[in-house]
Amino acid sequence: MAEFFAALAQHSFLQQALIAGLLASIGCGLIGPFVVVKRIPFLAGGIAHSVLAGMGAALFYGYDPLSGALVAAVISAMLIGWVRLRWHTGEDTAIGALWAIGMAVGILFISRTPGYATDLMSFLFGNILLVPTRELWFMALLDLVLLVTVALFYRPFVAIAFDDEFARLRGVPVDLFYMLLLVLVAVTVVLMIQVVGLILVIALLTLPAAVAGQWTRTLAGMMIGATAFGALLTGSGLALSYAPDLPTGPTIILLAGALYLVSATAASLLARQRAHRAVRATTSHR
Repeated sequence: MAEFFAALAQHSFLQQALIAGLLASIGCGLIGPFVVVKRIPFLAGGIAHSVLAGMGAALFYGYDPLSGALVAAVISAMLIGWVRLRWHTGEDTAIGALWAIGMAVGILFISRTPGYATDLMSFLFGNILLVPTRELWFMALLDLVLLVTVALFYRPFVAIAFDDEFARLRGVPVDLFYMLLLVLVAVTVVLMIQVVGLILVIALLTLPAAVAGQWTRTLAGMMIGATAFGALLTGSGLALSYAPDLPTGPTIILLAGALYLVSATAASLLARQRAHRAVRATTSHR
């Protein structure tokens, strides 16, 4: 760990990697709680994996892969949202098909591009150590879009996250905000690609929010907690993977999984203790 902090003070690529992790944590904290509460990780997974088609096409034609990822993510989000809203049966099959097709198209494009093997591994599992400055600005811009949109439409998003039918009865345009929420999920997926890659992005999107949800009852509290946990996990994963030269993305996800298990165990034990105290208090009053 001391070796990492010494290197952090000297090497700009490590400083940029740490900034990238913090920027990804903001998106993780803003959108992750909605994915967890709304229970749409499978939809988010479909969006994440179909993004490879846009990245591969952009790389093949000489454009920025993240720009292609953003276009593909938004298109995929709208297609998946349309399927979810219009097809009340068979939606899992349609989402799985889009997931597989997006991956296949992306791999075909990348296979025709020189140096495809390295790029493919970077896209699938992330490469936080190679995030250039221009992509940090791009990530910061995506964070700003997420922050402004969530701030403007926080109440409708909360309404559709917890109870679609009640929100509809209150006059909230549920379908519109649902589609917008999926677009925000798509933006968040693109934001986290450089950190953990397409394969692992759903874990980073959901696990910090799930941990935060075990300790708070409000969506705002989940957002703050998920952002803090995301920053802790990305920073710790970067530090722990540096000296042994481990892949940073998988290291971050392993830490996230361990944190979730520890948090779930602790929350369960505390709940049992509270229940036991309540029973004892009831018995003593009798």
